[in-house]
Amino acid sequence: MTLADDINSALIGRQLLSHPFYQRWERGELDEGELAAYGAQYAHFERQLPHTLEAIAQSSSSAPVRDAVVANLDDELGTPCAHVELLGTFLAAVNAVEADPDPATAALVLLYATAPARSEAFALGVIAAYELQAAEIAATKGEGLRRFYGLTSDETVFWDVHATMEGDHADWVLSAAEAVQADELLAGVAASRDAWWAFLDERDAAAVPA
Repeated sequence: MTLADDINSALIGRQLLSHPFYQRWERGELDEGELAAYGAQYAHFERQLPHTLEAIAQSSSSAPVRDAVVANLDDELGTPCAHVELLGTFLAAVNAVEADPDPATAALVLLYATAPARSEAFALGVIAAYELQAAEIAATKGEGLRRFYGLTSDETVFWDVHATMEGDHADWVLSAAEAVQADELLAGVAASRDAWWAFLDERDAAAVPA
């Protein structure tokens, strides 16, 4: 088995698009309040991600890892503009308002914030668990938002940009992963997998009763 196979095996049973929250998103069953709450919580992650990438790049002793995360960071900060700004178009469209992080959101953000201090391999695994799924997730989100929730292509641009570029990010991460210790990388994958699943569990549990 390749390292990519090992990562994908670690995700079995908790691929994010199989989560009930995203399943309801794909079927058009979320209400505006759920989208707004999701956006407000997701924004905490989006604000943390560039700091995590920068910390990995600054502490890494591996050129492949450093090159991969710097390329990813460059996209986050400027392709086509800062992604935090792009996310703002979605947040405005669903009437999201700033909110404190809920417990699972806080745990997810803390994982990303502290992972680089443990090891570059662990931190890369944390990144990899999401990046390998992100292109398909983003494409599904954008399509669902336009089809079921009345958003325009201008309002889904954050997801559409990620649908096109996350494939490259996944390739970069997988290439860099060959340069680090596999067991530690897979520990990061498992930690990230569980934190992301808990994040979606929290969003599903907060659903407004019909």
